[in-house]
Amino acid sequence: MTPKEQYAQWIKEEAKRLGFLSCGISKAGFLEEEAPRLENWLNQQMNGQMSYMENHFDKRLDPTKLVDGAKSVISVLLNYYPSATQEDATAPKISKYAYGQDYHHVIKGKLRQLQEFITEQIGEVQGRAFVDSAPVLDKAWAAKSGLGWIGKNSNLLTQKVGSFYFIAELIVDLELAYDTPVTDHCGSCTACIDACPTQAIVAPYVVDGSKCISYFTIELKEEIPTAVKGQFDNWMFGCDVCQDVCPWNRFSKSHNEPLFDPNPELLSMTKQEWEEITQEVFSKVFRKSAVKRTKFSGLQRNIRFLEE
Repeated sequence: MTPKEQYAQWIKEEAKRLGFLSCGISKAGFLEEEAPRLENWLNQQMNGQMSYMENHFDKRLDPTKLVDGAKSVISVLLNYYPSATQEDATAPKISKYAYGQDYHHVIKGKLRQLQEFITEQIGEVQGRAFVDSAPVLDKAWAAKSGLGWIGKNSNLLTQKVGSFYFIAELIVDLELAYDTPVTDHCGSCTACIDACPTQAIVAPYVVDGSKCISYFTIELKEEIPTAVKGQFDNWMFGCDVCQDVCPWNRFSKSHNEPLFDPNPELLSMTKQEWEEITQEVFSKVFRKSAVKRTKFSGLQRNIRFLEE
């Protein structure tokens, strides 16, 4: 075994020990295939009001512009599939990824530990951890690292596991043994395209972000357009429809990360309790949650939109 292979094996074993579902490694470099695709997506304004998607175009496609001398992109997946969901079937729904504590903090902590491990075992390795908050094309790197394929709903899909997981990276200036991409297993299935309540999946593998329920309920800061009234399938924060209907998610198993366990109140709240939610209850239930991103006023707006 070469040193590069040995290091890669150590890193993957440590990632597993830290609770990551899986870990794959790819060579840091310019994402040639993604460049025209991203440019086209932005030109068609499928990012809606997410103007930050237009920033740092070069950095988004080239990790060597984010980390000096970057050689490897270490991609990790962390399962968030819950063992229980909201009890009241008529209550407004929250995307499963937001049930527990904000994943940014949970994953950053684990990646920091992985980085410390690399320094202890291998030596002075420079690198940075990225959790969905910097211009990194997470799904593209995870696919390049062999962790899954990009499905028709534009999510990363993995056989035997599905897609209910977070993706994050550690970009380092260390050469490692690299993994190879896996094949696409969507076949002729169009379940996600057929089920999308707002027809946001405008073509296989293309999602118009400006039509997505997650965009309307989280990213959009103004009033939700009346044109999409009655199309939200009762989602008040995010949307899981294209994942819920995906056949590969039959294999989802619940996570074992205590920090992702929801506040019990979140699961037991009734439709009426959501409609009458106060700032106090919001602060308590979502104390460390990603739902805070939409703020109390944003969640109220979303709930109102479902009621009217």
